[in-house]
Amino acid sequence: MDISVVVPLLNEEESLPELCAWIERVVTTNNYTYEVILVDDGSTDDSWEVIKQLSQNNNNIKGIRFRRNYGKSAALNEGFKAANGDVIITMDADMQDSPDEIPELRKMILVDGYDLVSGWKQKRFDNTFTKNLPSKLFNAAARASSGIKLNDFNCGLKAYKKKVVKSIEVFGEMHRYIPVLAKWAGFRKIGEKVVEHRARKYGTTKFGWERFVNGFLDLTTITFLYKFGKRPMHFFGLYGTLCFLIGFGVSLYLSINKLMDKGFSLTNKPAFYIGLAVMIIGIQLFLTGFIAELITRNSSERNSYLVEEKLGIN
Repeated sequence: MDISVVVPLLNEEESLPELCAWIERVVTTNNYTYEVILVDDGSTDDSWEVIKQLSQNNNNIKGIRFRRNYGKSAALNEGFKAANGDVIITMDADMQDSPDEIPELRKMILVDGYDLVSGWKQKRFDNTFTKNLPSKLFNAAARASSGIKLNDFNCGLKAYKKKVVKSIEVFGEMHRYIPVLAKWAGFRKIGEKVVEHRARKYGTTKFGWERFVNGFLDLTTITFLYKFGKRPMHFFGLYGTLCFLIGFGVSLYLSINKLMDKGFSLTNKPAFYIGLAVMIIGIQLFLTGFIAELITRNSSERNSYLVEEKLGIN
């Protein structure tokens, strides 16, 4: 199969028929074999009824329905599991992404050799202060922490090689960081394409200001998991040891002063209590690392690694 189009959605009953018709027109014109996977993330409108009708009229349209709302990451993850195309395209269901971009995105994967191509909505129709400026800050932080030079990490319009989506797990709200997940899974040829951003035609946005707070928290999480997910003691043990040594040094210095000067009031010194507190924090960090290491080593996936190829080994 040439193309799998994965579309996560929430309450998009109005846009779905037009979006599917547009996708069908594009893939038919280019003679692609295809499937459209519509993932209903717990919609409360008639989106699922629309999906069922569309699927009855076109066998290439498939649906996945969540019992409740789990979020865009969960919807993408389930869509990726079900996708069978050589190239997987993701786009939002709100008609702000253009299916006309599909042929060029597919070409960049198959001909230009990219593992992943992310859309860049250079000209946007969103509110400048509530979306555009926070988005710029978010993208700058993501570039700095990941080393991936993309201008728009959060663009829903992306293209992937099949083996990329089969090698990553999208959880929490990590859909914003799929390029980062791909890079850390060993797929380093990541490109970017300027794509059209269309004004919203139906409904209202499903994301508020809190997505930017969650985005920065997720960035911290994913950075930590990549660097220390299989060796947590290297993080907690290092900082725990440093804290303990600093606290111990302060306490030792004050204790020596007390021994040398009987009039030295140890318990009246704030540094004494600060030193004790830092020592306790250090011990707690070290024990946290030790427990995390035990959990990691007893995990069923402690030795789960992505292997690209094997020669002479079954």
